[in-house]
Amino acid sequence: MLWAERAWLGDETGFASFVLISHDSSGLITDVQTGRELGSCPGAVRLGGDLCIPGFVNAHSHAFHRALRGVSETASGSFWTWRDLMYKVAGVLDPDSYRELATLVYVEMLLAGYTAVGEFHYLHHGPNGAPYDDRNEMGRSVTSAARAAGIRLTLLDACYLQAGVDGTPLSGVQLRFGDGSGGAWSERVSSLLESDLATGPGNLARFGVAAHSVRATPPQAIKTVAALAASEDLPLHVHLSEQRQENEECLKVLGLTPADLLHDCGALTSRTTAVHATHLTTRDLGRLGLASCGVCACPTTERDLGDGISPYLELSDAGAVLSIGSDSHAVIDPFEETRAIELDERLSSERRGMWKVVPLLAAGTSGGSRALGWPAGGIQVGAAADIVGISFESLRMAGRLAAGEPRGGAGASISGGGDAAQAPRRAGGEELLARILFAASPSEVDTVAVAGRVLVEGGEHVTLGPSRALAQRLSRSIHAALDATS
Repeated sequence: MLWAERAWLGDETGFASFVLISHDSSGLITDVQTGRELGSCPGAVRLGGDLCIPGFVNAHSHAFHRALRGVSETASGSFWTWRDLMYKVAGVLDPDSYRELATLVYVEMLLAGYTAVGEFHYLHHGPNGAPYDDRNEMGRSVTSAARAAGIRLTLLDACYLQAGVDGTPLSGVQLRFGDGSGGAWSERVSSLLESDLATGPGNLARFGVAAHSVRATPPQAIKTVAALAASEDLPLHVHLSEQRQENEECLKVLGLTPADLLHDCGALTSRTTAVHATHLTTRDLGRLGLASCGVCACPTTERDLGDGISPYLELSDAGAVLSIGSDSHAVIDPFEETRAIELDERLSSERRGMWKVVPLLAAGTSGGSRALGWPAGGIQVGAAADIVGISFESLRMAGRLAAGEPRGGAGASISGGGDAAQAPRRAGGEELLARILFAASPSEVDTVAVAGRVLVEGGEHVTLGPSRALAQRLSRSIHAALDATS
């Protein structure tokens, strides 16, 4: 059992006080009670922080891109020039170095408030494309890293077969990404699905599939990916229209937009998540919405790479379900990804308040759970017991008290057993939620629980040691990768 002094229980209830959260051995919430004094809940673990919210879900990650943070900021260029540097890092990682790097990246996610991650995985083979003895050795490194960190993982195994929409063959580092054909990719992934990587008590790993993009996955292979997703009921992710050049090439070679191509290949369904979806036609918007696709927003990466501002409000209005991702990890900050959906919309529309806070929180939490095939996010029965405790004690979080907020701050105790302790505190809920989403940062994350297990306490990982030591390990890992590219 977990106990929170105050917790967000959803739009209808808002923030409630003295919340007891029961969960089963698999980490799913079985009961939520309010007005329960901690002393009357023997065995309950107290969640730190002043206010608890559902854990954020990082629906799109390339763990090894973390090595590039801040590395290319002094040079001009585009996504394509940045990609050349990324390929150099991809060329030097092996299963051991990738496991170390990914472990520390996932720890950084947990410390920031993410409780689950979707790893869009395409670094499959050894140098020159030679398979390891275990063809899924690199995928095994990723799952091992997530297990060591304690984060939920959906490993999205990506089909990557060509270097351009015109069928240009893979070369150089790209050979590590490819399986030769859609059939060979499907065979390898089928063996992955039958492996022991997602079994055992308390397991927090699941699998999904991905077509990397229309430039890297030919139409017949996209059909293969879609068919496997349908037959195994797996999440299907795809980079979509991230760059104008991709759209132009697809139109020139195939006479279709990327969204049209995915539709024709049967790859646009409610289990599909389109990542970025930046440069869309009106018809594309309609296709994604009509299919109830997910769309993963990665605003900090889209800024970093100069991708453009995606029409996320239009996509949501059309029927698409939004999630967030840190993608290349220009920063790992779920608060920034979430509020950027609204803030970037302000830049595009020149209007404020286009997104309300409750739908924004849903994009950061339940939208990602849907995209990755996990139970619905939220502090409610049937949801995963993945919870983040936020501290209001920093200067960053200081502000006007919201209506109904205890005097002395959001974390002040509500003493006695009177009405304040017995009933959910709805008043001011959206104001407090807005302060979290628009002002908080990873520095305000005090506590993180995944599947009912507290992994972060007082802002530190409880099993892997102090953040300073972890930062030194991450620096050494990144230095080793970058030095090897020289």
